[in-house]
Amino acid sequence: MNDLISNLLICDLAATFKDEDAVAKPSAYWSAFLSKGSHLWMDTGDIAQALALWSSEFSALTTNNTLLNKEVQKGDYDHLFVPLAEAAKHLDREAQVREIAFAINAIHGLRLVHIFGSKVSVELHTDYAHDVEGTYQGGMRLHKVCPSHFIVKVPFTAAGLIAARRLHEAGVPVNLTLGFSVRQNVIASLVARPAYCNVFVGRIGAYFENNKLGDGGTIGEKITRETQLCMRKVNDRGYATTRLIAASIRTVEQLLTLSGCDVLTVPSVVVKAAAEECKQPNVQLTQSNDLGPDKDLTKRFNLKHLWQIHNREKEVALHAHKKVPDSPANLIDMFHHYGCHDIFPVLSANEHAFLRQDGKIPVHSRWADKMEQYQVGIDSLLNMAGLYAFMEDQMQLDAKIREALS
Repeated sequence: MNDLISNLLICDLAATFKDEDAVAKPSAYWSAFLSKGSHLWMDTGDIAQALALWSSEFSALTTNNTLLNKEVQKGDYDHLFVPLAEAAKHLDREAQVREIAFAINAIHGLRLVHIFGSKVSVELHTDYAHDVEGTYQGGMRLHKVCPSHFIVKVPFTAAGLIAARRLHEAGVPVNLTLGFSVRQNVIASLVARPAYCNVFVGRIGAYFENNKLGDGGTIGEKITRETQLCMRKVNDRGYATTRLIAASIRTVEQLLTLSGCDVLTVPSVVVKAAAEECKQPNVQLTQSNDLGPDKDLTKRFNLKHLWQIHNREKEVALHAHKKVPDSPANLIDMFHHYGCHDIFPVLSANEHAFLRQDGKIPVHSRWADKMEQYQVGIDSLLNMAGLYAFMEDQMQLDAKIREALS
């Protein structure tokens, strides 16, 4: 630990930016969402964008590997590479790159905290996505940088669930991210007990649109609202205290439809459009039968697994809730033992390569046969594809650091 960059240096470097506090004026429009029971987060790492749109109703900002990479590529942090490299000079080159990336992530998060006085959701390096100890240690370090404001983002993986449970037990607020279904979020809340979990609304709809699978309609909204209702039952029964984040909101209509969810994390483009249109939220979360795809599409692709949770999935989640397995392999084996093969599917090297190649939205035709055999689900595909997309952006950020050090 003596070779790692200290929290003191990270805080000192963040303070060198001399950022001024945001002026947070109240907004009657955004207060209507608060009255529906939703907390408002802004989904951006771009300080200028956030400053232009910020109002006192927003209580947090959320970043990720993609959003941080966009900020780093602007060059604003280039001058920090040398002092950070000096502080981590005893590490080998790749460890040094990861350590600098960690520090930049923390510094950017601190700047957001200082400017907006809000909570900030910060994501770990993707190298730790399948590493329990790496995720736990990285999460503890981020928490100690700013314990009153940082929320640590951990991806939905077998290792992420185990590490997130350890972080929860250590008092660290976790945002368990990359969720796409009711069952993934129920599993997340029972096994990891995070402060927050997610449904990526817009990306689900994009899966149907991009793959020309017919009109997916408002399937993302349906899944999110059903997840919210289910999560409240889980919390009411004392299993967890996890709040649901409606993430990847892409349109004003999605925002309005999802009012009443615990948290709405809204990209700046949608914040701007919603404030301009001034349409009022008026949908009740108990009404979801009018949302989602038609019956033929639902039956054809077994889509109910996205908005319903099977008894065997509840059973294994409750089993892991009581005693979390000590390794990702053992957790995956537990799910497979209960017949839940499509949540943590076993893929070949070529299949993993296809997911990396296809980007955030997998090509459905590659997976249709496996879906019919319950070997993979749309939610698990989107989860893995989303993680690979984050890895790509993290590699770009790391490459910039590596080039500066060469």
